[in-house]
Amino acid sequence: MKIEFAPLSLPLQRRLQTASVVQWVFSFLGLAQCCVALFIGLLFTRFWLLSALYAAWWLTDREAPSRGGRRSQLLRNSIVWRYMRDYFPVTLVKTAELDPRQNYLMGFHPHGVLAVGAFLNFCTEASGFSTLFPGITPHLMMLSLWFRVPFFRDYLMAGGLVSSDKESASHVLQKPGGGNLLTIIVGGAQEALDARPGSYTLLLKNRKGFVRVAIENGTPLVPTFSFGENDLFEQVSNPKGSWLRRLQHRLQQVMGVSLPLFHARGIFQYSFGLMPYRRPIYTVVGKPIPVQKKYKPSEEEVDRVHQKYLEELCKLFEEHKAKYNVPEDSHLEFI
Repeated sequence: MKIEFAPLSLPLQRRLQTASVVQWVFSFLGLAQCCVALFIGLLFTRFWLLSALYAAWWLTDREAPSRGGRRSQLLRNSIVWRYMRDYFPVTLVKTAELDPRQNYLMGFHPHGVLAVGAFLNFCTEASGFSTLFPGITPHLMMLSLWFRVPFFRDYLMAGGLVSSDKESASHVLQKPGGGNLLTIIVGGAQEALDARPGSYTLLLKNRKGFVRVAIENGTPLVPTFSFGENDLFEQVSNPKGSWLRRLQHRLQQVMGVSLPLFHARGIFQYSFGLMPYRRPIYTVVGKPIPVQKKYKPSEEEVDRVHQKYLEELCKLFEEHKAKYNVPEDSHLEFI
């Protein structure tokens, strides 16, 4: 006998969607600190052996984030991510095929405050990545320092996150047989300081390291723009040259992460809080740009491919902006 469950009521669905976003925001703002506290705290209890054994295993496993990580399909397919997807909602848009016999390097833009689109689309199956791009395994690069946090590192790798260093990139892009996609949020933490509604400023003008990596590995570049990524949070005014911007830059140089002073809505009210607004995100994946392999490319060769990438990214933005309510007079600005 087949048992059918009644669909969830709309209020319950919305509460579950909100709860899923709360746990995700917490995971990136507080879970790392909790993991450190747990690891240290256990050392002063009768369960100290758990931390000791984990430390020994961690030592032997320290290279894992630079060698493709260790993904978990159970975590990637969790229903929590589908509720989180529907909160905004988030949609992954395919404009071209990706040949599973090749490896690819994807540039993701913009970073936004918390890179929601990058996480949901490439670290979970909530938006149907494997259905849209069969035979392709996605990886998303993240600052290496996060993989030094006990327990938290395993959570990150389970979603397909890998460390953001050249060794890690080469390991993924050189995998035989193809079928791997390495996503780099090119603007990085510094670009998050310009993330606010209506902003289309990308820190990309002099970011050419990802292009050099693509050339050295002969890997096609895939430009990707996430419409709505910057619309999820407001940010305290921090114009270039202001004391706040200088402080944020200094902290970023010291810690490796930027600290945008963002705010949006609360859990039970809409006037103020750290919850993102319910605004749609459309992550549009462009067509691959062929790249000729060369072990040591010259600056001119890197510049030429970089310029081609900028042109294709602009073309992708201009072709799709009208569909996603971007004003006609808005254009990408590279700094």
